[in-house]
Amino acid sequence: MPGAPAHRVPTLGVALGSGGARGLSHILVLEALDDLGLRPTAMAGASIGALFASVYAAGMPARDIRHLVTHTLKNRGEVMKRLLAARVGRISDLFGAGLGNPVLIDAERFIGGFMPEAVPETFEELSIPLQVVATDYWERCERTFAGGPIRPAVAASLAIPGLIRPVQLDGHTLVDGGAVNPLPFDLLRARADVVIAVDITGGHGTEMRGVPAPFEAMFATLQIMASSIVGEKLKSGAPDILIRPNVNDFRVLDFFRAAAILKAAEPVKDEVKRRLEAVLG
Repeated sequence: MPGAPAHRVPTLGVALGSGGARGLSHILVLEALDDLGLRPTAMAGASIGALFASVYAAGMPARDIRHLVTHTLKNRGEVMKRLLAARVGRISDLFGAGLGNPVLIDAERFIGGFMPEAVPETFEELSIPLQVVATDYWERCERTFAGGPIRPAVAASLAIPGLIRPVQLDGHTLVDGGAVNPLPFDLLRARADVVIAVDITGGHGTEMRGVPAPFEAMFATLQIMASSIVGEKLKSGAPDILIRPNVNDFRVLDFFRAAAILKAAEPVKDEVKRRLEAVLG
């Protein structure tokens, strides 16, 4: 009908949550968006979600992200070489006064070794506006970064206690964003008509007996805490679309099981497409 207003396509916000290696499933969600020809108008991420969100917001297609990740993780020797280059602890710390951690990783060196060059230096250069969540250790609160240098912000969001050294940024001491906001969909409510959030914090594998190894217990406990935070957030208001990939059988550091994680999460692509088409028409 002449003069009728054009139909406005709803804007889309995407929040990618924390969860270590389980976060490889974020790639499939992003692939579904690409398949549908949808481009988010805003993104938010915590921990591993911040890493993948920053790469995608820089303009790298999801299938290229998948190829980069799988190619990198196939070469264990190269991965270990990069991790050793990012290490700040010493093996001798095991036998010293107990104050050092021989596997402690410098977050910014880690990011320097694994973040693709396609990611620009600053948030302002991204093709999609992005918010990255970190935890202020001393102030005991959430810190959100949406401007300035990207790499230190993502490094801070990834700083898992006990594994990655805290990051000093803008006068704050920062650790893993999953400690305060493991699924930051709330940051997108005023920035998009439809918000989709990818939660990888909940659930456990089939093994439910015995005493876990110390590192496994620490990381799994962090996941339990993150899942509890997400549960409380959902009570006060859920995102328009909540996606939970089938990655419960994988642990925080199962990165070398990338192929298995991607295969287990593959059905999430159809779920994302189906639910977005239902909401967006």
